[in-house]
Amino acid sequence: MEGTEVRKLAQLEGQHWWYRERRHLLAEAIRGLTPGRAIDIGAAGGGNTMVLQRAGWEATALEYSAEGAAVAHERGLPVLRSDATRLPLADDTQDLVVAFDILEHLADDDGAVREAHRVLKPSGTYLVAVPADPRLWSAHDEAVHHLRRYTRPELLALLERGGFVIDSVRSWNVLLRPVVAFRRRASTGSDLEDLHPIVNTGLRAIITAERYLPVGGLPGVSLLVTARPRQ
Repeated sequence: MEGTEVRKLAQLEGQHWWYRERRHLLAEAIRGLTPGRAIDIGAAGGGNTMVLQRAGWEATALEYSAEGAAVAHERGLPVLRSDATRLPLADDTQDLVVAFDILEHLADDDGAVREAHRVLKPSGTYLVAVPADPRLWSAHDEAVHHLRRYTRPELLALLERGGFVIDSVRSWNVLLRPVVAFRRRASTGSDLEDLHPIVNTGLRAIITAERYLPVGGLPGVSLLVTARPRQ
C-alpha cells in the first residue's frame, strides 16, 4: 500500500464502518486465548495492533512500507520493518500471528504462510483475512495493489501447504456483497474514502447485523480463517 493510502487509512479507520467491524472481528477471534507475544503482519498504521494491545497481548506491528511503519511509530507502537516472507523473528517465539489483508499483496504468499508457521509456537494461533472471490476483481483491487482474490478452497489449500490445520473459516461482508459487486463494476480506483456520516452509519448497521445471522457459509467479500500449526 502506498504511503498516501496508509495515511488515508489511518485517518479513516477510527470511524469507517469496514475497519471498525474488522477490529471487532479480531477482538472476537482472540477472545478466550491467553495473551502472549503477537505479531501483526502488514499492520499499516497499527489499528489492529492496538486491538491486540488493549486485550493484553505483547503485540508488535510489522510493516514493509516506511510510511506505514512511521504512522504506527507515531501512535506509540513497537514496530518492525520487514518483508512478510522474511520475518526478523526467531523460530517458535510467537503465540499469535495476525495476517489481515496482507497475503493478497504478496507474490510469494506460500512463503509468507511458511514464515508464519516458522515463528509460531506449536500451541500458537494464525489469524488470516483475505479478499474473496475473483469475480469481484475490479479497479479497486488494482489501486490497492492486490495480486489476487481468493476462493475458499484456494485459501485453505494455501494454509494447509504451509503446515496449518484449519480450525474455522467463514465469509465476511456477506450482506453487502451485491452492493460491492455492483459498485466495483463501475469503480475506477480505490474504495477507500471518507463517507457521509449517514451512509457510514447505515453500512455499519448492516455489517453489524452479520454478527447475529448464520451467513458465514455464504459468498462474501472477505474470508476469515483461524488456524494452528499442524503437529
